[in-house]
Amino acid sequence: MRAHASSCPAADPVIDVQAVYKSFDSVEAVRGVDLRIMEGQFTAILGPNGAGKTTLVEMIEGIQKPEQGSIRITGLPWRGNEDALHRIMGISLQETRFVDRLTVFETIRLFAGFYDLDNGRVDEIIDMTGLCEKRDAYVVELSGGQRQRLALGLALLNHPAILILDEPTTGLDPNARREIWSILLALKKKCRTSLVLTTHYMEEAEHLCDRIVIMDAGKILAQGSLDQLLENHCAGKIIAFSLEPDVDVSDAAWMDGPFPVRWNTDQRKGSFEVTQIENDLPAFIDYLKARQWKLKDMECRRKTLDDLFVSMTGRRLHE
Repeated sequence: MRAHASSCPAADPVIDVQAVYKSFDSVEAVRGVDLRIMEGQFTAILGPNGAGKTTLVEMIEGIQKPEQGSIRITGLPWRGNEDALHRIMGISLQETRFVDRLTVFETIRLFAGFYDLDNGRVDEIIDMTGLCEKRDAYVVELSGGQRQRLALGLALLNHPAILILDEPTTGLDPNARREIWSILLALKKKCRTSLVLTTHYMEEAEHLCDRIVIMDAGKILAQGSLDQLLENHCAGKIIAFSLEPDVDVSDAAWMDGPFPVRWNTDQRKGSFEVTQIENDLPAFIDYLKARQWKLKDMECRRKTLDDLFVSMTGRRLHE
């Protein structure tokens, strides 16, 4: 039995960016970007320094104004709706400056006053961010990870419909980073908050977000779910390997061989893409044997978000 097409209209995006441009002097920071984010969707914007991520996010936040194009938040333009839109947003930047001699409780209480929130909401935020043991500690005494959790808590105070985090875990150790992730995943389970996350970390985007946007040089190169991106832009697999120390990795024969190897001379590691593993892997082994080059180790894996970024930009995210 065939299902009938739904008569329900498609939901409108919470954030709707259309053909937006922004320049600074002679630098085109954002060039013709279109982006739509739906209610409850967690979206990561990936790109290296200078990709245009922060400029795009600042326009979404209303801090910067586009030179061309339009941005609507819950269907409203920024002009004339500033107060209403600021009240539905929570924002956390890369670095938040606090008053060092206020305690955690006093800091959250201060910001809660801007939204006419009582101490009950302050206690909820302290519990949500895992800062109960630091409730009465001065901000100056907090670790980097604890300060970022405090900043995230302040962004969540007003129950925002839209949460914008600009590289919230940069500089944090892996444990502190995962503490931030846990807070966001818990939020995702119980709220319809839409998240816009800029990040340098592929793993962060994969772990947290439903949708991934890849930016470089002011443009969006691709966007979609991780599975969609890999299927549409990154078919095939990767063979990664390293050779025994007695193999001369500078041998020019790599350039003449049938395999387009990306070679890391310092680490004595190489990798290349294959489309038919059944044919390409035996051919690669035969190629090594003919030259008496010995493998130290090898793995065959599906492509990752990092591989996709390399294939689109010719460089890795941190380069």
